[in-house]
Amino acid sequence: MILGGIVVLFLLSFLPFPNFHFGPQIGVITINEAIMASEKIVEDLNDFASRDDIDAILIRLNTPGGGVAASQEIYEKVREISEANMKPIIVSMGSVAASGGYYIAIGADTIIANKGTATGSIGVIMSYPVAAGLLDKVGLTFQSVKSGALKDAGNFARKPNDEDLAYFQDLVDNLHRQFVRTVAYERSMSFEAASNLATGQVYSGEQALQLGLVDIIGTYDNAIKLATQLAGFDEKAKIIYPKVEDEGLLDMLLNSSHINLPFSNLDIFPLPEYSLYYGGRN
Repeated sequence: MILGGIVVLFLLSFLPFPNFHFGPQIGVITINEAIMASEKIVEDLNDFASRDDIDAILIRLNTPGGGVAASQEIYEKVREISEANMKPIIVSMGSVAASGGYYIAIGADTIIANKGTATGSIGVIMSYPVAAGLLDKVGLTFQSVKSGALKDAGNFARKPNDEDLAYFQDLVDNLHRQFVRTVAYERSMSFEAASNLATGQVYSGEQALQLGLVDIIGTYDNAIKLATQLAGFDEKAKIIYPKVEDEGLLDMLLNSSHINLPFSNLDIFPLPEYSLYYGGRN
């Protein structure tokens, strides 16, 4: 009899069970660094959106922005959840939620900023080092064999010419227009009005509210309470964070993101970013 009970329990352990919960549960995703990859954040958003035990999603932003494509991918997922009315999705801005961080925020149902939050910085920047003068001094040259005039544009070993600069400026302008169109659409303003705000300027949360870039002035705690209310609850919510998978030593050794080789973080290739400028890539 005891053996039979053990067998039943063993078999039951493989069966899927629904997630039961009592009271509101808010899924919180934090972005506390430069945005250079989107996969994990999108995965977490998908998980929270599909879970029956998560009543609302809150994204806490403390980021100066980052890569254009990564910011766009996260925004698209946030917008998808919002427009599908899967469940309330709120953004809470911390100290800074600028450029790519702001891009992500505008896909949500509601944006809450502190009065002193640094936000906005709607724009694009592309930078890379030019070491031609230094290489001349040490007598080192690089020879490029290329298939087209612009194939080595951004090569740090030579000075940029007018064609290079026009090429990069056209790319930056196109990405900037994409940003402005998205702001205009999400914040219900004209393209011209959004363009006037998209100078790369950073706004305080208070200024952003006056300009229509955010919805509410409030704290992280206020954002949790709002998410709870929008989910249809009055009592205090339980906070749920994304699952964190433990990596073994072999995984860490095989994962190149844990390996910092010399010069691996230098801006060798020009990369357009929705990011605040701090004198180099964040």
